[in-house]
Amino acid sequence: MACPHIGPANVAKPTAADSVYREDCTQCFDSIDDPAGLDVCLKCFNGGCAGDRNHAGLHSSARKHPLVLNIRRTRKMVVRDEPPPKISKLAIAAETEADRYDTALTVKCLECGIDDVDKSDPTIAATVDAIMKANTFSRKEEIKAWEQELTTCEHILMLQQDPPRQIESQDLGHCSKCDLKENLWLCLQCGNLGCGRAQFGGVGGNSHALAHSKESSHGVAVKLGSITPEGTADVYCYSCDEERVDEDLGAHLANWGIILAERQKTEKSLTEMQIEQNLRWEFSMTTDDGKELTPLFGPGLTGLKNLGNSCYLASILQCLYDMPSFQQRYGGGVDSPPDVLDPAQDLETQLRKIGDGLLSGRYSKPDSDVIASEHSPEVPHQKGLQPSMLKHLIGRGHQEFSTMRQQDAFEFLQHLIKLITRSQHPVELGDPTQAMRFVMEQRLQCLGCKKVRYSSTEQDSIFIDVPLEKLPAEEGQEPKYKPVNLKECLDNLTAPETVELTCSACGSKDGFSKRQLFKTFPEVLVVNARKMAVVNWVPVKVDVPVLVGDEPFPLDSYLSKGQQPDEEVLPEEAATSNVPAFVPNQEALAMLEGMGFPRVRCEKALHATGNTDANTAMEWLFGHMDDPDIDTPLDLGGGGGGGGGYTADPEKLAMLESMGLGGPRATKALKETNGDIERAIEWLFSHPDDSGELEEAADGGEGATAGRGDVGSRTLPANFQLQSIVCHKGTSIHTGHYVAFIRKKLGDETSWVLFNDEKVVKVVDVEEMKKFAYIYFFRRV
Repeated sequence: MACPHIGPANVAKPTAADSVYREDCTQCFDSIDDPAGLDVCLKCFNGGCAGDRNHAGLHSSARKHPLVLNIRRTRKMVVRDEPPPKISKLAIAAETEADRYDTALTVKCLECGIDDVDKSDPTIAATVDAIMKANTFSRKEEIKAWEQELTTCEHILMLQQDPPRQIESQDLGHCSKCDLKENLWLCLQCGNLGCGRAQFGGVGGNSHALAHSKESSHGVAVKLGSITPEGTADVYCYSCDEERVDEDLGAHLANWGIILAERQKTEKSLTEMQIEQNLRWEFSMTTDDGKELTPLFGPGLTGLKNLGNSCYLASILQCLYDMPSFQQRYGGGVDSPPDVLDPAQDLETQLRKIGDGLLSGRYSKPDSDVIASEHSPEVPHQKGLQPSMLKHLIGRGHQEFSTMRQQDAFEFLQHLIKLITRSQHPVELGDPTQAMRFVMEQRLQCLGCKKVRYSSTEQDSIFIDVPLEKLPAEEGQEPKYKPVNLKECLDNLTAPETVELTCSACGSKDGFSKRQLFKTFPEVLVVNARKMAVVNWVPVKVDVPVLVGDEPFPLDSYLSKGQQPDEEVLPEEAATSNVPAFVPNQEALAMLEGMGFPRVRCEKALHATGNTDANTAMEWLFGHMDDPDIDTPLDLGGGGGGGGGYTADPEKLAMLESMGLGGPRATKALKETNGDIERAIEWLFSHPDDSGELEEAADGGEGATAGRGDVGSRTLPANFQLQSIVCHKGTSIHTGHYVAFIRKKLGDETSWVLFNDEKVVKVVDVEEMKKFAYIYFFRRV
C-alpha cells in the first residue's frame, strides 16, 4: 500500500553541512552490523537502532519524522586457498567497504508500520542516494580535523622564486652536499636539493636542507618523494619550523621542471612516518614464553577502537568508567534517553552511551572478521566501540582535542572533568567527578614572628615530581633510571620549604616556611607522575620505575592538623598584601628565567602545573606558546579590603553575571577559588544548593573536621589501593602510545586487565608495565 507520508514535508536531502549518522545509533552502539540494522531518519539524518531498544522509533515518535532508511550490513564470506596478503596500515590502495560487505537498503514508515516503502519513488530516491554517498559523521569530523591541522604561512604566500630551470627530478638527483638520493628536499626558492633530517625507520639524512635554509635564509622546501599527481606533498617552512600547505604547489614545482601529473609518490610522508613511529610503541600482548595473552569478554571488559591517535582518550575513559561514581551516574541509562533535539550533540547522551557500551557487555564479543585459522593464527579480539561522537563533543572548540594529533592523556582528563562538572546532574545521582575532589591545605609561617596563615585549594588530582637518578649503564645499553618509591614522591610533595617574603606583621625578611598537606581525602585519588628530563633544552619523557605495591597503604601521615590553639594568625590585611594567593616555586622560577622565559610566562606555567618543578612548567610553556593570553599577568584575585571582608573583582563578577551566574553565589565562588574565573564557574555548578552566604573565618580549634563545604573526608584511617593506571611508551607525551591497566574481578579472582584500544586481555605480570605508568588512580578502601 502507498504511504501517505511520502512527500517533501517528511524528506530532505543532506547537504555538505549536514551530519549523516549512518554507522551507529546516536544513543547506543547498536549499528548497521546488527541483525535489525540502523534506521536513518530521512528528515534529519539521525541514526537510531531498529532492534530491541528501538531508539529509531523513539526518535520518530518524538520528532514526528516517520520515514527512515534501514541499512543492514553483512560480512561477505571469502574463501581463500592461500594465505591472505599482509595488509599495511599505510598502504595506499586499501580494501573498500564494498569488497568486504553486502549492504541491504530498505525504506520504512515507522508511523504506518510499512517495512517496504518503494525507495525508487522520485521523492525518496534522491535522498537515499545522497545519504549513502555522504561522508559518515565520523569521517566528516576526521576530515575536518585533518584539514585544520596544516595551514599556509606568509613565507609561502610571499615566495619569490629564482628564474626557472630544470632540476634532476627524474632520478631525484642527489643532495648538493652529500651523495644521499632519498629523503631529498627541494628548496622552492632556488631549486637546491638537500637531504633532510635522519628519520624514523632508518631513513638517512644529514640535515643539509636545513643547513641550506640557514645559510641562504630560504625558508620553504618540499620533499620530492612525497609529491603525488593529486598535488599533495610534504611542504616544510624552516622559517616557521612547521609543516605547511602550499596552495600553489603545482606552479611552484613547474618552475623547476616538475609536472605534478608525471609524479609518483615514492617515499612515506611525514604523517605516515609519525603514525608508524607511534605504532612502534607496542605494549607486549604475549607472555614470557611467547603465547598470546588471553582475550577477555563481558561486562566492563569492552575495548574502544582507535580513531587515529586516540589512545589517550580510550585509556582515560576506561579508567573513569571503572569508578563506582561513573558507573552509577552513566551506567544504565540508554533505555530512557534524555529528550534532546540532537542526541549526537548532547554530552549527557554520549556519556551514557559510552557507559552502556563499556559496562553492559552487550558489545564485548569476538570480532567475526577475525577468526583463528591455520592461515590466520591471531587470537580473536573485539572490534571495539567507536567513540566518534563523544570525541567530537569533547574536542569541539578546543585547539588541541579537536585535532587528530596524539594528546597528553592527563590534560585530556582535566578537560573532561571540567566539561562533566559544568553539566547538569540530577540531585539523586550527582556529579561523578566529586569522588575525585579533595582539599589541599597550605600553611605559611613567618620565620621571624612565627605567625601563621592557612589557605585551602580544592583539587581533583595531584602532581608528583619523580626524582631522576641515572644508574651506571651496561656496555652497549642505554642508561636506566633508579627506581623511586611512591612514598618518596609524596614526601617530597608535602615537605616544608622556604619562600622569600617580607612579613608586614613583624618586618622580618627571613622569609616564610611553606608546607602543603591534605585537608581532606577523596574517594579516588588521581596522581600524575611527571617524569621529564631536559635534553638540549627540549623536555623528554623518561621511564623511571615508580614502585607502587598492589596492597593498600595509609596516607594518614599526610593529613593536615589544621590551625593549633597556640598558633597566632597573621592579620588579614597583612596576609592579603604580603602573602599572595600563589607563591611560585623560587628555584623553578629562577631556572625558567635563566632559560630566557619572561617572568609572567614562568609564573603562569608554574601555576598551571601545580607549582612543582621547572621541567614540568617548561613542557607546559612549549605547549602553550600560542595562547592569546600567554603574556597576560597571572591574576588569581585578591582578598581586598580590611577587617577580614572580601571584595570580588567587579570585572569578574560582571563576566559571571553575563552568564546568568550573578548574585551572592558568584561572589562566594570567586572567594572560594581565589578569584580564578574558570574554577569559579566549576564551583557554581558543583554547589547548586549553596546560598552564597559568606562565612567568617574559623577562629582556630583543633582542625579535627574539614571546613564547612569542603569536599572529601578527614576520616581516618585513610587507606588507598592502586586500582588502575594509564601507561605510556614514547619519548614525549604527545607521541607514542597509551594503554590502561585496571584491576578487575574475574570470577573468583582479582586480576590486572590490559585495555589496549580494542584489545582487552588478562595480564599475567603487570610489574614490568608499571614503570611506564603516567597516571595513577588509587581507590580508598
